[in-house]
Amino acid sequence: MGNVSAAESTKSSVDLPAPPLLPPGPPTEIPKARPKETAGTGNEPDTNPGLYEDLHKQTKELFPQVFEGAKVIIAKGLSSHFQISHTMTLSTFSPSVYRFGATYIGLKQISPTESFPVMLGDIDSSGNMNANIIHAITDRLRAKLVAQFQPNKCVGQQVSLDYKGDDFTTSLTAGNIDPLSASGLLVGHYLQRVTPNLALGAEIMYQRGQQVPGGEIAIMSLASRFSGEKWQLSANLSPMAGNLHTCFYQRVHDNLQVGVELETSIRMAESTATVAYQIDIPKADVVFRGQLDSNWCIGGVLEKKLAPFPFTLALSGYANHVKSQYRFGIGMIIG
Repeated sequence: MGNVSAAESTKSSVDLPAPPLLPPGPPTEIPKARPKETAGTGNEPDTNPGLYEDLHKQTKELFPQVFEGAKVIIAKGLSSHFQISHTMTLSTFSPSVYRFGATYIGLKQISPTESFPVMLGDIDSSGNMNANIIHAITDRLRAKLVAQFQPNKCVGQQVSLDYKGDDFTTSLTAGNIDPLSASGLLVGHYLQRVTPNLALGAEIMYQRGQQVPGGEIAIMSLASRFSGEKWQLSANLSPMAGNLHTCFYQRVHDNLQVGVELETSIRMAESTATVAYQIDIPKADVVFRGQLDSNWCIGGVLEKKLAPFPFTLALSGYANHVKSQYRFGIGMIIG
């Protein structure tokens, strides 16, 4: 979504008391099985390197989205362009909640897999609402708007513009801009394909506000991605903050994918390594994602399609052996 996740991680490393641009969504969402991406059918190869924010996407998609308690998701397509969903959650460690969501996909078709505008949002029983709008202004320029509301007030908003060239992508994101208090966050991204296997990029983040030490701060990060036929190595480095984030992805074979993530803070002299994997068992309609990190935390989510019914059973488990914390969940996706 052209968000500033990289900027948020940078801010934490320099001990900024500022809250994240948008409060994170509930971490207990039952993940739906992701369809495999298919290559384009055109004669010309796609040389665009993609978005800067998707630098580590292949590795991140292997991580299980663990949840706790019981959850039921009911999705219903009212037409080929409009879908609604109902999510009911019962939890011991977090508030039980009901959430209603809606998604609309417009008639402007850019490619066989992309149509615009895309409007999606959800609201829970407490009155908290999330709204997202994505629209392709041209074939190369796309605009995104994200907003989050709590009862009687807007708690966060961001606007992004992404431009995709033949061999580069540039993005500009503005978040929580308040002209009256002269505060807000600006993030610029640039990613250039240098060779068919190598892409280089940079990020510049500027934040201004009373909660920022000194009133304002600017941080620059560098990024690179080197990829092969079945693997990818990506990294981004922030010299000023002393942060290094690297990811490695490998498709071992058709039914097994493995990823490794390493996050290092040189200033704090701390590093965290995480291994994630995804196993597909097509004959059993089962997908399993698991992870293990250097802090002795282990998690996993198993998804089982209950054919011929449109049901998917999800089982989740998470264990922190250092703190002796254990979380288990069961869910059902209908539709």
